[in-house]
Amino acid sequence: MNLKMLFLVAALLGTSLSPAAAQSGDLDASLNETVVLIPKKGLFTVTLETTLYKPDGEGPFPVAVINHGKAYGDARFQGRYRPATAARYFLQRGYVVVVPMRQGFSKSGGSYIGGGCNVESNGKVQAEDVKAVLDHVVTQPWADKDRIVVLGQSHGGWTTLAFGPLNYPGVKGLVNFAGGLRQEGCNSWQKALASGAASYAAQTRLPSLWFYGDNDSYFTTDTYQAMFEQYTAAGGQARLVAFGTFGSDAHSMFGSRAGQRIWQPEVSRLLASVGLPSEPVGAFAKYGTAGLMPVPPRTEFAALDDDTKLPHVRDTGRTAYKTYLTKFVPRAFAIGSDGAWGWADGGEDPLRRAVDNCQRNSKVQCKLYSVDDFVVWP
Repeated sequence: MNLKMLFLVAALLGTSLSPAAAQSGDLDASLNETVVLIPKKGLFTVTLETTLYKPDGEGPFPVAVINHGKAYGDARFQGRYRPATAARYFLQRGYVVVVPMRQGFSKSGGSYIGGGCNVESNGKVQAEDVKAVLDHVVTQPWADKDRIVVLGQSHGGWTTLAFGPLNYPGVKGLVNFAGGLRQEGCNSWQKALASGAASYAAQTRLPSLWFYGDNDSYFTTDTYQAMFEQYTAAGGQARLVAFGTFGSDAHSMFGSRAGQRIWQPEVSRLLASVGLPSEPVGAFAKYGTAGLMPVPPRTEFAALDDDTKLPHVRDTGRTAYKTYLTKFVPRAFAIGSDGAWGWADGGEDPLRRAVDNCQRNSKVQCKLYSVDDFVVWP
């Protein structure tokens, strides 16, 4: 999408769009991805960088808000959150997906307000930004203000729980993926998470769905279980999906293609229970694979674990392939006829990233050798 068209989209959405946002150059046209700046009004007005994934058509569409996490370091240097895997799930069901960057993150205005060791207050401040974005979204003709679901991962999951007490009109449910905020510099930070969750629950009338794994690098099993127990004891309507171990870090489940089989059936179940669309719509089926590199058919060229059969590559490539085989699916390994190689695992499209990684060191066209648990070399 060119710059002129992007500004036209912004105008149609009734939202301001800065040149910096418009020139980001990494918008996925196959998912109708746009970036807008939504004003958060107060004593000082700040703008919140917000990504939209909108189905074809005029709507009104149900709305799925997805809240981002917080990386270590300065929030300003955290890039725009683009949960493409989740966007595909909702687009196929006819939702418009709204992904706000909260104050102080990425290209949003203002500064990140941490709240010190008061993690409960931190969540409430973050939830104010979600409300500001939704206040704007529900005025748009393409948004169905009576059919909304709010989700979030990590710090975004905590923000989602903190948004619950607002009992925002039209919101039917909350989904928390590994929500919380790890504050190792604060005494008893795990207990503060549990008591904060209980405080949110006492004021929340919405049902919520929680996902946590046992090898989460941020939150131990004891931590999330205490959060859930105190949330439900305080009156919160919640269901916990404790999915055990996942890959090398359960905290990454939501963003991984391999995690879809864990969360998508459970989220569909929640959506159906609250009267929101839960099944794919034929008219929007294209969003399931749009923009993804197709998976080649399995071949009988070699056994998956036989690194001696890799053509072209030298010892370093064979060593890299052995490392690749220790990774969890989704994954892909690519090679070039000049000896180049590259691999990738996890995320939205490891096939394309594997080829790109190989191509950086090759002057010929790299091709996939293996995908997930099978060989695809012709």
